[in-house]
Amino acid sequence: MKNIVTITKKINNFNKKIKVSSDKSLSIRCVLLSSIAIGTSRLSNLLESEDVLNALKAIKKLGINYKKKKNFFEIEGFGLNGYNTKKKLTINAGNSATLARLLCGLLVKAENKIRLIGDKSLFKRDFSRLEFLKLFGVNIKNKNGLLPVEIQGSRFLRPAKIIEKLGSAQVKSCAIFCGLNTPGITFIKAKKSRNHTESLLRYLKYPIKVKSKGAYDYIKLKGLNQFKAFNYKVPGDISSAAFFIVLTLLSKNSKILIKKVNINKSRIGIIKILNKMNAKIKLKNKRLYKGEETADILVKSRNNLKSIYCPEKLNSSAIDEFLVIFLVASKARGISSFRNLEELNKKESPRLDRAVKFLKMIGIKVIRKKNNIQIYGNPDLDLKGKFHIKNYLKDHRIFMMSCIAALSFGGLWHINDKDSINTSFPSFLKIIKFLGGKYEIK
Repeated sequence: MKNIVTITKKINNFNKKIKVSSDKSLSIRCVLLSSIAIGTSRLSNLLESEDVLNALKAIKKLGINYKKKKNFFEIEGFGLNGYNTKKKLTINAGNSATLARLLCGLLVKAENKIRLIGDKSLFKRDFSRLEFLKLFGVNIKNKNGLLPVEIQGSRFLRPAKIIEKLGSAQVKSCAIFCGLNTPGITFIKAKKSRNHTESLLRYLKYPIKVKSKGAYDYIKLKGLNQFKAFNYKVPGDISSAAFFIVLTLLSKNSKILIKKVNINKSRIGIIKILNKMNAKIKLKNKRLYKGEETADILVKSRNNLKSIYCPEKLNSSAIDEFLVIFLVASKARGISSFRNLEELNKKESPRLDRAVKFLKMIGIKVIRKKNNIQIYGNPDLDLKGKFHIKNYLKDHRIFMMSCIAALSFGGLWHINDKDSINTSFPSFLKIIKFLGGKYEIK
């Protein structure tokens, strides 16, 4: 199988308009929420990546039918507790911790044991974070905090008060989904993180209230309220757009307009951080769509990028984008500081560890103390050597970050695990080619 990408030179200047892949977080949530709505939902522009296709396979196993038509999916839901769980089932979430963790919140009334598994990477993720489900009366077991997880629901769920301190939208959403099936009022105090679940439920007129105070959101929802099927067109993913934002910034005499991207305030940390580094990224044609804000993102090359002391309050809203933010810091003038990035090591691979190793490999000075790093930027960074990126647990974001580094900094690169992009951004290399980037697949 051809799974290694070779890049031998920097990208030439470009001036293009593009659309990136649909938002993965929203796509998975739309699939899951439509599976517990009453009636037939229509989801258009759904991301057809491995993670989302695994979400569709999961609801199919639970008795929910779906059909793909020309440019949309129809999903027929039977309301809360509408899953068929009369038999023991094993559900494979693949690479997606979002799917696995959120689904646990929807299986809290499962009549039989449901076993959740995943790929090699997912088996390394922390599932002890879902122990709080026991407070609702759910029987959930894991293997030393890891997969496989076994969950068996209860007919006698009780509301609970949950405190989420890590800024994990997946854990928060799991608690919210559990609260949907629980009688009474569920209270959640959650460190700020992406809020797509709350936004979608508000759009669906579900009785959920959110108050923001300091670093936390205080969420209150009333369980056992049915909601109707819905139509939704998924916007572009800011995490996918991030790679081309950074490629444009680091290329010479280039300009890009990325159309119709989700700019939810809990997701645009990368734009705020890069603008503090003198990027001057602009948001055009802002519009509100069913609880989410979208815009076109305009980016131009910048040759006078400056270092940053990154505010910790932006960490959660940029957690999936730090790998490419580090590339910008590598080219910026001065020393950039990033603090309390422990959550980066809880992703598909230990990304903080990998990022430090990667930056040192390309000649960037990095000082690390626990989960804090300092990156000594080199505005004249121009690589001539050979680089081989492998053994990164098939992490899609490390693969894409490596491609952006090769096209921006030069050198001869062999980058393994091309197929990893199928989990989140299958069209990544096609867009690289459209922009004029040259590569070979071996």
